[in-house]
Amino acid sequence: MKIISYNVNGIRAAINKNWFAWLQATDADIVCLQEIKATPDQIQDIAILEQLGYQHYWFPAEKKGYSGTAIFTRITPEHVEYGCGIEDYDKEGRTIRADFKDFSIMSAYFPSGSSGDERQDFKYKFLDDFAGYIQKLRWEYPKLIISGDYNICHRPIDIHNPKSNANSSGFLPEEREWMENFMQSGFIDTFRYFNPEPHNYTWWSYRANARAKNLGWRIDYHLATKELESNLKRAAILPEAKHSDHCPILLELAF
Repeated sequence: MKIISYNVNGIRAAINKNWFAWLQATDADIVCLQEIKATPDQIQDIAILEQLGYQHYWFPAEKKGYSGTAIFTRITPEHVEYGCGIEDYDKEGRTIRADFKDFSIMSAYFPSGSSGDERQDFKYKFLDDFAGYIQKLRWEYPKLIISGDYNICHRPIDIHNPKSNANSSGFLPEEREWMENFMQSGFIDTFRYFNPEPHNYTWWSYRANARAKNLGWRIDYHLATKELESNLKRAAILPEAKHSDHCPILLELAF
């Protein structure tokens, strides 16, 4: 079972960079997308998804060209849940979940606070509400993977320059503390489970040639509940895929 998560920073822009050929080559069973910035009717070659064997479920934001999540899957889900039932986040298309026989997977796009105090406050509220929502959800779905762009670096190893970014949204003490507490509540950072090495990032600024210099942040995660620990087989970052300012992340499971 091969799962990919990818903040594509606009699915139409990614498709124009030969994204469908890349998708075919990955041969993933499930693909979680964030920041799709489109509705399915805006995708000209959407039939290619079905030719590749994918059922596709979209949860775009109400605002055009903004945010949104999707799940593409070759395995038929038992149920698909659009949103988390909180209007402020659902109108931005922040979460979509697919439930399968052996586990459930959510594609999640956490808000960014980098545009100013108002959105940072919105991000903090989202973090509090999301943690409460997931705590309840886990009673019903104990085998849960939350894949996506968390817009938070967990530890100094996850950011290229922790000292100069100490006051940057995405690496603020309160955000990192939330991430630590969320993982301690029963989630495994699957990439770190297999990969303790530094200099592994999933997002790079478009400025200052950051990607070529690997001056990045690791803000994309597959977090799996501890009930799935025995099913984890491999996790990796795929920086060679260049359709976005993020790169995709991979998780392999065995059942």
